[in-house]
Amino acid sequence: MKIGLLGYGKMGQAVEAKAQERDHEIVWRIGWSNRAELTEERLRQADVVVEFSRPSAAFDNIMDCLRAGVPVVSGTTGWTEQLPRAEQYCREHGGALLWASNFSIGVNLFFALNRYLAQLMDHRDEYSPSVEETHHVHKLDAPSGTAQTLADDLIANTSRIQHWLMTHGQPAPPNALPITSIRRGEIPGTHIVRWDSALDTLEIRHTAHSRTGFAAGAVLAAEWLIGKKGVFRISDLLNLNCP
Repeated sequence: MKIGLLGYGKMGQAVEAKAQERDHEIVWRIGWSNRAELTEERLRQADVVVEFSRPSAAFDNIMDCLRAGVPVVSGTTGWTEQLPRAEQYCREHGGALLWASNFSIGVNLFFALNRYLAQLMDHRDEYSPSVEETHHVHKLDAPSGTAQTLADDLIANTSRIQHWLMTHGQPAPPNALPITSIRRGEIPGTHIVRWDSALDTLEIRHTAHSRTGFAAGAVLAAEWLIGKKGVFRISDLLNLNCP
């Protein structure tokens, strides 16, 4: 494939390394400093664009790709209130968009486990859920997109939790799911879903060891997206829509 990189920070560079390892060509690299160089002509040099940028830039980046008719894979988080607008445009104009809060294969298996565990716990009122995420100090959004996905999926699969909120480890109302965000060192990402009772605690955890897993999933998604039309998630790629 010919891949364009929109966003050339640590994740963009990790995607580049993984793509080249799989014999793909990086035809251009656009970062914060050279965003003005992004033109429709340059966009169309790529078979697919992989976008890991900043929350403030993601919507415009993705819309530029869709207007140019170029499939786009995006892993930028912290902007998802605008995502439905991009998805609507994509559907109406026959584009191709795959957005994920996390491209790690392991994390997406973790998402599936979280959904199933929430169903099992729905009527176990003695257990109270919480989500904790820890990332490096450079991460701009909190809670992480992955933590929000975990929270949204948990809420969708239980009847007694109505919303989530950031609590920084403090107690939450009975119908709310508390999320704690920790920023420390250079940690790639750790996510924990806990169900606590007076008698015991059940938890599932995913710990990333590096950015390589995220980059590998993004390149796999780019390979899969070419030739398709519509709005997709990584669960479509991995066939993880159930349970």
